Amino acid sequence: MAVTIKDIAAYAGVSYSMVSRALNGSGAVEEAKKEKILEIARSMGYVPNQAAVMLKKSKSRNIGLCFSTISKSTSPYILHDVLIGVYSVIGSDYHIIVKAIDMHEPGTLNQSNFAGLLIMSQTDRDEEFVEEARAKGIPMIAISRRIHSGVPAVVTDEKGGMEKVMDYLLEQGHRRIGVIEGNPNLEATMLRHEGFWQAASRWELDAKSIPIEYGNYRYNSGRLAAGRLLDAHNDLTAILCFNDEMAMGAITAATERGLKVPEDISITGFDNLDISGYADIRLTTVERNSIQIATEGAKMLLAYMEDGALPKDVWLENRLVKRNTVKNRNNV
Repeated sequence: MAVTIKDIAAYAGVSYSMVSRALNGSGAVEEAKKEKILEIARSMGYVPNQAAVMLKKSKSRNIGLCFSTISKSTSPYILHDVLIGVYSVIGSDYHIIVKAIDMHEPGTLNQSNFAGLLIMSQTDRDEEFVEEARAKGIPMIAISRRIHSGVPAVVTDEKGGMEKVMDYLLEQGHRRIGVIEGNPNLEATMLRHEGFWQAASRWELDAKSIPIEYGNYRYNSGRLAAGRLLDAHNDLTAILCFNDEMAMGAITAATERGLKVPEDISITGFDNLDISGYADIRLTTVERNSIQIATEGAKMLLAYMEDGALPKDVWLENRLVKRNTVKNRNNV
């Protein structure tokens, strides 16, 4: 089997991007480290993929970071974390161009514009964009959901994560639980819906009796949705939210009605944004590490672009983060 840049990086104990810069003579690498990397490459019998080298010379130095939409449902917190993850790997090797798929003009994708694409897709409506990129031979990695059988992906357990937080609420004695879902057309919403529904059924709770309101994953939509739940159902003991931003909005709605969290109403989120751990919030949530997702995706894309070998999918677990917004009601 041919030696790849990834093999050299693992042996040398350095990053993939550093090996790439050393071998290609691009970017800053300390001379001593560069010589060490070149020596290791020679000793391992590394031979550059000439087709990839020629292709690289004809392509741009742009990597597209593509979201289904920027303004309608992409959280600025998620955008921030994804950028951190991507830049931690890409560095100055390429230019990162943030692109909204719903604003794409069909027929304009080509390898002179983009050397590769990281696609954070939220809906099947992105298929036209994906197919155009595939037809043009642009390397792609999907981050957060699978978009096509031929496109490698970094995938997280959306359904399992929501099962965990619903299980936790039920373990804490909550039975009157309201739910704030996100945009029903997004795959993440559908998977999270399956998660809490399955957990409720496993606990022999009538899932059809659970009151549901909808938001758009943004703060104010959570505030308004929580207000509707609290005004219509005065016996609720908990609200399960499909992301942290809407959970923060729900906390505001509870406070506006004179309720204390978690004494009067428990609230949970999903994502574990940095702000969720702040001392005045301390939100119980599910960690869906966007920085890690983006970091893994960027590593896969660089390897794909350099070696031409289709990477394997990466599966990341979501963990429950227990903080201060859930009350144990078993002894109430």
